[in-house]
Amino acid sequence: MPYITTSDGIQLHYQEQGEGRPLVMIHGWTFSGRFFHRNVPSLAQNARVITLDLRGHGESGKPDHSYRIPRLAADLRDLLQALDLDDVTVLGWSIGCPIIWSYLELFGKERLRDAIFVQQTPKQYFSSEWKHGHAACYDQAGLAETIQKLTLTPEAFDRQNLSDCCASVLPDDERAMLLSEMAKSPAHARAAMMADHTVHDWRDVLPYLDLPALMMIAEKDAVLVPEGPAWVADHMPQCRALRFTESSHMLFIDETEKFNQAVMEFMAR
Repeated sequence: MPYITTSDGIQLHYQEQGEGRPLVMIHGWTFSGRFFHRNVPSLAQNARVITLDLRGHGESGKPDHSYRIPRLAADLRDLLQALDLDDVTVLGWSIGCPIIWSYLELFGKERLRDAIFVQQTPKQYFSSEWKHGHAACYDQAGLAETIQKLTLTPEAFDRQNLSDCCASVLPDDERAMLLSEMAKSPAHARAAMMADHTVHDWRDVLPYLDLPALMMIAEKDAVLVPEGPAWVADHMPQCRALRFTESSHMLFIDETEKFNQAVMEFMAR
């Protein structure tokens, strides 16, 4: 299996397919690069597609430390440097979005051409002036309950999580494959990553990130309401919105053809 080694000595697994300008795809929390299995073959007809397993996920290393969003942004930088990638379109789904936002805040546009964001709010926690957070993990009590469930009943947590993330009915074999990928992420990695991710508020920096971008918004998401991702598109200077009316959180599965076409058109514009 292909790996790169991060600056703090962790092996990160990646897969690549196709030739052309690079497209780096970052999966969401508890998942893996294999969640893009419906998309890579089509996208690889026009691009060099690289899917990364975040630390603590898939086939990557699972250390007992360093699951903060800025460290994950540094992991992305390590990948781009190790593979000597330039003029990159980077695509982040869910937690992949703040990884890219953190990268831009820390390293600027280094090696990047543009970005595609897939269904992520800029602030997970509710407040008196923000009601577009996460459906369950929207305060410290919700975070504690989420961590308790994924620690004590991980299989039930994964089944419910996968069900919540899809508006369509998955074939049994595909569902089994995706659940097996989720089971590769241990509770300590998931808990630490969510504990850091869920407290961030990116609304201050997003208006200053002028990388050309696309935000894909899922209208039927039971996890994150569409108003949160739409806020990102409205406040990033060069970000436009594309809505998926029949999708939940995994819009690249719910509306696969529309997703693939949108990515290819964005990269070719």
